[in-house]
Amino acid sequence: MSPDTIFAVSSGAPPSAISVIRISGPHSGAALTALAGELPEPRRAVLRSLKHPVDSHILDSALVLWFPGPRTATGEDCAELHCHGGRAVIVAVSAALGAIDGCRPAEAGEFTRRAFANGVMDLAEAEALSDLLAAETERQRKQALDQAGGLLSRQIEDWRQRLLQGSALVESELDFSDEDDVDAASAEKLRRFLSDLASEVETALATPPAERLHDGLRVVIAGPPNAGKSTLLNRLVQREAAIVTDIAGTTRDIIEAPVTLNGIAYIFTDTAGLREDSADAVEAIGINRAQQALVRADIVLWLGAAWDKPDHPALIDIAAKADLGADKAGADCVVSAKTGEGVEALISQLTKLAQTLLPPLDQPAWNARQRGLLRAFAEALGRAQLGEDMLVVGEELRLARLALDQITGRSHVEDMLDTLFGKFCIGK
Repeated sequence: MSPDTIFAVSSGAPPSAISVIRISGPHSGAALTALAGELPEPRRAVLRSLKHPVDSHILDSALVLWFPGPRTATGEDCAELHCHGGRAVIVAVSAALGAIDGCRPAEAGEFTRRAFANGVMDLAEAEALSDLLAAETERQRKQALDQAGGLLSRQIEDWRQRLLQGSALVESELDFSDEDDVDAASAEKLRRFLSDLASEVETALATPPAERLHDGLRVVIAGPPNAGKSTLLNRLVQREAAIVTDIAGTTRDIIEAPVTLNGIAYIFTDTAGLREDSADAVEAIGINRAQQALVRADIVLWLGAAWDKPDHPALIDIAAKADLGADKAGADCVVSAKTGEGVEALISQLTKLAQTLLPPLDQPAWNARQRGLLRAFAEALGRAQLGEDMLVVGEELRLARLALDQITGRSHVEDMLDTLFGKFCIGK
């Protein structure tokens, strides 16, 4: 049974100057003919009057394009209607398409899901496209664009082909180990081969996770009560995100504020002042939450005494309230959040530190799902290196290939497809 032909607005929400209605599926040509007459030359835009397929009344004057499969965005026949972008026009044209037998409105992410199903893109590229649609910073855009272009998929394919070579060595050892023309040192050769591959995977696992780039680095502003934490938060996010008073303990709960600085996304967190002698039950809860936030932090901005700062690998020690003559020997940065003094220097220092915590732009960025499968890949390689029985080694290499195939969607991914493609907008 052939799939339905789907359609949806794939440009921005109306009203707009132009709206693009995308059609994909086996009845795309028939749908285009029903509305616009004879099919135009493939991949060439022509101006046509769109008419209702039932009563032939004119709906709009539009540019139409015909894309016969399989060399299309979805791998099947496609058409596009570049209509005027008024709401009434879009409603009328969509209703006309819905009246054509075999055509229905697309669901969220259905175009991209068909592209995946038809082999136009693999699962890693589809995930990257989702990230590209959600990108809000230049760094996010560049990373997602590289991934959607196959940066991660090419690395996976390289490992996969080398695994196949390793499997071939195992088969040779199993089938011809008693013959003179087989290298007696082939087992050791296989071990070295697997060791080199495992080393590359461990290097990949050591790179920062993709979620830091997508979601924003978590920066926790911490220190004792009345240290200037809330004032600094407001200065950094350029709005009154936190209440500021001279009363110690004003901030009782954590306050989060997302912001982009120098092209990097952050989530800044203001916390309750850290102290051990609070008799206020509500403040004590806030202090406990502040301590939990410190554990989850990617970066800590510390506004307290040097001897009391938390043990964190990415910490900037700040001497705050420079306008009041604050001086802290050995501080990384001296600022006055009230006047703005030293804030630009702090942001510059924060940017340099943040860049070391984000995935490099020229390397694949592995998300949580992919990292879990990479670990399974690495574990299978480790077991293969320890195996003495070549039958066991061969099975471990098969499991390693299965983990790689799940990253790109070659197998065992049905349970997560609805979740992934449900994140896409209608028309993508």
